[in-house]
Formats: sequence, structure tokens, C-alpha cells
Amino acid sequence: MMRRLLFGLMVAATAGGALAQDPKDGIQRVTIVGGSYFFKPNVIVVKVNVPVELLASRESGMTPHNLIIQAPDAGVAVELDLAAEPKKVVFTPTKTGKYPIYCGKKLPFIAGHRERGMEGILEVVP
Repeated sequence: MMRRLLFGLMVAATAGGALAQDPKDGIQRVTIVGGSYFFKPNVIVVKVNVPVELLASRESGMTPHNLIIQAPDAGVAVELDLAAEPKKVVFTPTKTGKYPIYCGKKLPFIAGHRERGMEGILEVVP
């Protein structure tokens, strides 16, 4: 009981309450929004070996954004172009650790979206 409470507080503090594990099916659900060089939330905490359903979208506007989380050794390989309409990605992280989340969009000769601050962390905990 105490461990569950502690995990819930950690999620609320780091991910802005964006993560909720459904007691019926055990899936961890996360909603993330990308915008003008940010992700909200920019830190997501999930449990290892528990399925994650990520619902990703972007704010309205003309600037294209994507969401990349490349940690194949941990069972996570996400590369998704973001749209105003949310898109769902499902994965199950298999290894604890901290993995970068970022937008890979970049025009020639100027700083890319990641370099301008559009990045975050996926933290997988025991």
C-alpha cells in the first residue's frame, strides 16, 4: 500500500499527474502534447514490464513536430509525427532507466527543435 502511494506521489510530482494506471486492465495511460519547442509533460514516469498507452498530439499551428523515444534495448521504439488529432502508441518497457524524449524536426542551418528545448525524459522505474 505504501509503495503504491509513494509511486502515485512520484508520478504526480514529476509528470504533472499525466500518468494513470487503470485498475481494471493495468495499463498505464499517458497523454503528452507537443508545441512551440516543448512537451507537456516533459517527464513521464512508468513502471517496468507494465504496458503503456501513450496518447500524443500537438498544439494547433503550422510547425510540424514529432515524438521520438529510442530505447530498443528497453522495449521502447517510438517515432510518431504529431497532429492536432491525438495518436495512440502502445509499448511495454522492459528495462529500468531514463530515456530521452525529443522532437527530431530540423531545418538546414538552424537549431533543431530538440536543441531549442523540445525534449524530455521517459523514466522507467521498478
